[in-house]
Order: sequence, then C-alpha cells, then structure tokens
Amino acid sequence: MQIFENAEFISCENQNRVFRVMVEDRGRILFTGDHLPEAYRAVPTRTDLRGGCILPAFADTHMHFESFAFFRSTLDVRHVRNFAELADAVHAYEQSHPRDKVILGFGISAHTVEEGQLPDRNRLDQITDTPLCLVKYDGHAAVANTPLLEKLPRSITEQAGFDKTTGGLYQQAYYDGVNHLTRSISLYQVLKNMLGAADELARRGFGLIHTVEGLGFPLDADIDLMRFAARGLPQQYRIYFQTMDVRKVTRRKLPRIGGCFATALDGCFGTEDAALSEPYSNNAANRGFLAYPQQQVNAFVREANRLGLQVSMHAIGDAAVEQAIIAYETALKDFPRQDHRHIIIHASIMPPPLLERAAGIGVHIAIQPPLLHWEQEPMSYLTHILGERAERLMTCKSMIDHGLTIAGGSDAPCSYPDAISGIHAACNHPDPDQRISTLDALRMHTHWAARLSFDEQERGTLTPGKVADFVALDQNPLATKPEHLNDIKVMNLYLKGVPYEPSLKSPSDLCLRALKNIIMREA
Repeated sequence: MQIFENAEFISCENQNRVFRVMVEDRGRILFTGDHLPEAYRAVPTRTDLRGGCILPAFADTHMHFESFAFFRSTLDVRHVRNFAELADAVHAYEQSHPRDKVILGFGISAHTVEEGQLPDRNRLDQITDTPLCLVKYDGHAAVANTPLLEKLPRSITEQAGFDKTTGGLYQQAYYDGVNHLTRSISLYQVLKNMLGAADELARRGFGLIHTVEGLGFPLDADIDLMRFAARGLPQQYRIYFQTMDVRKVTRRKLPRIGGCFATALDGCFGTEDAALSEPYSNNAANRGFLAYPQQQVNAFVREANRLGLQVSMHAIGDAAVEQAIIAYETALKDFPRQDHRHIIIHASIMPPPLLERAAGIGVHIAIQPPLLHWEQEPMSYLTHILGERAERLMTCKSMIDHGLTIAGGSDAPCSYPDAISGIHAACNHPDPDQRISTLDALRMHTHWAARLSFDEQERGTLTPGKVADFVALDQNPLATKPEHLNDIKVMNLYLKGVPYEPSLKSPSDLCLRALKNIIMREA
C-alpha cells in the first residue's frame, strides 16, 4: 500500500472531482480525497508527486500499432522540405542501414515540399537503385521506384489502383503492395520494433491502446503475433482485426472486428477518394469511392452483430459515414443489442442528420483531433478540395451535443501518438463553434476512450476500485489557457501504481514476459 500526495488529481469522472491525495494498494486505487483518513495515516510508503497534475493514463482509440512500430524504425520523411532533402535522407538511411535490401519510408506529402507534388518513379530512380517505397502521410497510398515495382507481382501492378507512369500505388493496389512488402520483415525485427514503440507510448503517458491489425501476413500471423506480444507489453492493448471474415475473429475468440484496410469503406482526403455525397470542389466529376456495395457491408455487420461482436469501420466522407450508419441500423433492427458500442472511425464529415441517426442507435465515434492541425494536410488544401465543408470537419462539439460518445486517437503512424496534442486540437478547433471544454477533451483521451473498448469499469477515471494507471503532468490542464495546452509536458506514467521503467531489453525478454503472463492467467 502506498500514498500519493502533493499533487492535483483530476478524476475525469462524469461528475469530475479534483482532489489532493490518492491511496493505492496492490495495483488498485483504494481511496481518493483531500484529506487522508485516520486508517491510512500509518502507511509508511508515501510518494511525493512534487506538485504535478495527475490524470488517468491516456488512451489512443485508433492506431496501427505494428505499422507505427515498424515505420518509427525506418525512414521518416515527414521533415523533408524538398526533393534534394529527400535524396539526402534516403542516402543517409542507406549508409546507416547497409544490409537493408528494401527501403520503406513514411510521411511523404505534396503539401510540405517546395515542389508541391509527390516525387514520381523517375525522380526516385534518380535518388537510388535500391528498391524504395515511400508511403504517403495518410497511410492510404504510396509511390515507388522502378527497382521496387519490379519486385511486385503482376496481381498488384495490373490493378486499377496502380499508376505505371508515376509509380503510384492507390486503393487496393496500395493495400496489397504493403501486404506484399511487409511479409519479408523478420519476427525478431517485428518484436524489436514493438518494444521501442511501446516504450515511446509509455513516455507519452499512454496506458491503453486500441490497435487495428491485419496487414495480410500469411495465415494472419501478424494478428496472432500482436495477440501474443500484447501479453508482455506494458500497456493494455485492445486488438481490432481488420477483416470482414467473421470466422477468423470468432475462431480466435476476439470480441471485436474491424478498423481500416479491409473494413475501410472509403479512401481519404489526401488522395481525394473519401466518399462524398456531393462532388469535390476542385473536380465536379469526383465524389470519391465506396469500397463496397451497401449490401455487402450490411451482410458483414449483420453477421458480426448477431455473434455479439463489436464492429468498427473506417469512414471519412459523409457518403461512407452514411453507409456505415445504414449497416448498423440494419444489423440492429435484425438483432437488437442494447450496448453494442459499434464504432465509426474518423467520421470527418458528419452533418446533423447523420449525427442524429448515429446517436439514435448508440454508435460511438473514434476521432483523431491532431489531424485538425496537420502540417502534411493543411486547411488550405482541404478548403481547395472541399470548399465550405472544410469548416465542418470533425465536429467535436456537435457530436457531444447530440449525445454521441467520442474518443481521441492518432491514427498512428499518420500522426504521432500524442494525447496532449489531441487535447489541444480539440480545444482549439479551427471552427470556434466546435471547440470543446478542456475537461471534455481530457475525457476524450481517458474516460470516454475506455468506454469505446468496454474498459470503463477498470480504467479511464481515478476512482476507488479501478486500476491505478495514471499519468503525471507538469501543469494542470484545467488551469491552462486552451491556446497553451500544447505546452504541457508528460512527466511520468504509472502502471498499477508503479512508475514506468523500461524493463524489456530484447525480443526474448518480451516473449518470456508474455509466456509468463499467459501461464499465470491460465493457472
């Protein structure tokens, strides 16, 4: 048993409390309040939190953890400002990774380079003879040089989403291309990447991660590897299997299905293929695309809903959001469930009629506030392609006002997992009418995030009986002006009352920890 004191604690409960003392015992919160009861005054272990501010540990409700882990270990080109800097970055990577036979990079954007366009295959051919693939910042397209394209099977290069002239991979050609390339990653490297990523998430205060997985590894090995590794990693992971094959999920006894890739109903704004009800402002012939006919989406959701699964689907444009809502309405009419918590990821354009319909059936929304202030996809570009609709993106305040449960995330590796950045963005929405209170922004990344994965009985608030996972900040967000929230720093993460320290030094350590936890759970 230990006493945590000398701090401001913010509970993030429905009826929020701010208090001064917290008692923890065997990893759970025992008492919270302003004054220590007589029964605890003899407890010898006291932890001085040095005047910090304590919140429940942060949660990220939408990331691609294995992809984030991989791309943070490879070539990051989000910082390059022109093609010359891109070439320098590739050459530096080649020199520091001489054994790599393929270079995969992440984060290229036409909006952050002086040339104002993506490099094409000819430009990449001039940079290197090593097979090179650069994934766009939005994670929905890529461009490759000729040596890499020659490695791809014809089943990919003959798809409509492959642009032979530019070396661009879009839509299904992109997904299949990424699947093909990632199969060559060794098990050791995957686990090593996971360790580094989990450590970084801990340093940023995250204790709960919702990860969408399923990149097309043979026999879905990446799913099973993630399930195994999650038993040894420091955070709690909730895995969403990106598939419409419900049998794959039920065989593994997973309670949830969906995410992106195979359950992405449309594209994204970066490639101008998010599905819209009205044409793009810069192209009257383009409304984006829907990946599946309504009947197929309905059938998938109906089957999953009947089996008691929680369903999550990617939908950015309003036409895709409506397709998701229709599928959820159809499934719940077929088999009513009171507390399904089905999810729409992104919901970037969601006008009031769709908000009302989603609220009427209890759909939850996983949004990514950092994308409101995204250098790689600036508002000037969004206004160009969307017109006045750009002013109504990710309407946080309207979602809350309609009674929807919304929670924050990053879509990592697209944007960096950073709850402070998400809180700041939600409180400083480009549309002043859509700005939310700091307390609600905190709840989006703690309490409400836990609700999205049915974890609210164990996590998400500083409440007696719950797990003592919490984050220490250097400032109180409730006492900070909204425009200065980004200045707040994470000081430490505590898991079950213990300050986080990296304890897993190698993939073998991770495997041993996972095996130990599996054995203890089954004992």
